[in-house]
Amino acid sequence: MKLNVGRIGKAHGILGEATIEVRTDEAEDRFAIGAVLQTESHGELTVASARVHNGILLLGFEGIEDRNAIETLRNELLYADVDIDAPGLDEDDYHVLQLVGCKAFLVDGDEFGDVTDVLNLPGQDVLVIKTESGEALIPFVHQLVPVVDIKKKKMTVIPPEIDGSI
Repeated sequence: MKLNVGRIGKAHGILGEATIEVRTDEAEDRFAIGAVLQTESHGELTVASARVHNGILLLGFEGIEDRNAIETLRNELLYADVDIDAPGLDEDDYHVLQLVGCKAFLVDGDEFGDVTDVLNLPGQDVLVIKTESGEALIPFVHQLVPVVDIKKKKMTVIPPEIDGSI
């Protein structure tokens, strides 16, 4: 599946490198030297150089050798072919697209709602679940989401109690 893994930012230096807004958990693999990335308007780009400078990923691409050439790619989205069904490093690793569309059930078996999005927040990922009464946000941690069955597109959730007390 073709997924957005980054966005080309501003040029860096005069040798055709650009800052990259990373949109993937596996940046070291997606942006490795020799990796081929697709763009919407400039075809395929092959990574020629990759380095981190002051916490920012800088990439150079084959055939792009100066500041003017890389500037023409500014704001271009980068896509990679990703197998979302490939096993993760951990048995509890899931791709966002595997979770979106899952039915969420309560521990007693009652249907709770449908997962419509996953928010990647600094502390943890949060499931956005559309319920009959609106939208519920549930942190995607084992204590609150003890069962995930990707093949059956269902999961068990334990919504946090909201009692209004301080």
